[in-house]
Amino acid sequence: MNPAENSQAGERKGWSFPETKRPSLRSSFSWTFAGNAVYGACQWAMLMVLAKLGSPEQVGQFALGLALCTPIWMLSNLHLREVQATDAKREYRFGHYLALRLIGTVSAMAAISATTYAMGYRRGMAMVVLLVGFTRGLESLSDVFYGFLQQHERMDRISKSLLLKGPLAVLGFGVAFYLTHSVPWGVGCAAVGMLLVLAVYDVQGPAVVLGSANGALECFTKFAIPRPNWEMQKLGQMAWLALPLGVVTTLVSLNVNIPRYFVDHFWGRGELGIFATMSYFMLAGTAIVVALGQAASSRLAQYYAAGHRSAFTGLLLKLVAIGSLLGFSGAIAVRTGGQRLLKIFYGAEYAGHSDVFFWLMVAAGIGYIGTLLGYAMMATRNFKVQLPLFFLVATICFVGSAWLVPRVGLLGAAIALVMAMITQTVGSFAVVFVALVRQTAAANAEDECVAI
Repeated sequence: MNPAENSQAGERKGWSFPETKRPSLRSSFSWTFAGNAVYGACQWAMLMVLAKLGSPEQVGQFALGLALCTPIWMLSNLHLREVQATDAKREYRFGHYLALRLIGTVSAMAAISATTYAMGYRRGMAMVVLLVGFTRGLESLSDVFYGFLQQHERMDRISKSLLLKGPLAVLGFGVAFYLTHSVPWGVGCAAVGMLLVLAVYDVQGPAVVLGSANGALECFTKFAIPRPNWEMQKLGQMAWLALPLGVVTTLVSLNVNIPRYFVDHFWGRGELGIFATMSYFMLAGTAIVVALGQAASSRLAQYYAAGHRSAFTGLLLKLVAIGSLLGFSGAIAVRTGGQRLLKIFYGAEYAGHSDVFFWLMVAAGIGYIGTLLGYAMMATRNFKVQLPLFFLVATICFVGSAWLVPRVGLLGAAIALVMAMITQTVGSFAVVFVALVRQTAAANAEDECVAI
């Protein structure tokens, strides 16, 4: 069967792709880590540009824009990427995911615009919020293509996109901010680079995986650009399936940002800038953790769907061990040299907060384990149970921030994050454990029926 016939056969079966040999997990991780590490470093570099060339208030302006926009985008995204990646039975086609993401993108931008108006920000701050929202929108559109590639374990193409997008974004941001000392101009020029990669590279991903756009004419235009599938019944079903995850990821985003809201309210935008700057050190470990989770999520889902519990557990234990080692090493490094690191990267006015820096890294280390367990939850398709779990996590973070931030400032915000991460990790472990116990019990019951 030639590639075109194979693609059409896959379409009729609802796969949207031809069966190919899977790349190794090591290869997937290597590519994913490279892309996420460079992209994360570029995000951090933008913050360093603000810290070195601007003021803590400008860093706080940028951080507040992220804190306001990110939860809205998390809700509109519905965490579709992981729903795609773990859709081992191919219940939905790529066109469905694309259509739902387009609906979410329009809705999110409308919500961000309404929020900006309701908050009554001045023109400069309003422009930052809207432009940050726009960049998040570009990331959201790329993300649905990444979900397709991740489902097929083509992490190399995702990484190449990130390797292009990150440097272009930081270059545009750095040059614009250096010339204008304007945060809106910096964010706007960063968005130009991201838009270029989306338009030229990302949209071609599905056609490249299929091997021939001509073999899937029902899904692509003559320019090999995927078509959204506006089958409303399917979109409604998928939205209902993913809605708990959308709420969960919103709550996860709020867990990170709730302390920032309190810092901004009680201590001002300058202190928020300092807190946000230190928080970005967490990205170094997060790049590795996310690379591990994304590279392994599809494989974990396949193991679980096939009932290979020992393989699922073995892979998960390896992931958690790496996350634990990473978190412990980071905390020790900051404990011994945190003040020096802050002074080197950001300046003397940041170096006086090494105690806050340490507790942020403790929160990060615990969060690495919780994040990896979260990918395992996705693989077991336990979506709805995550809603009460992360609502509890957000509640603890809110209460901790409300109590501690007014009293002890940035240190209180960091400790509130530690409390939230502990709750998330313990709860995620419980969900995965119960899922495996239930699957084992079901398999034993089935074996007994067969024996009878």
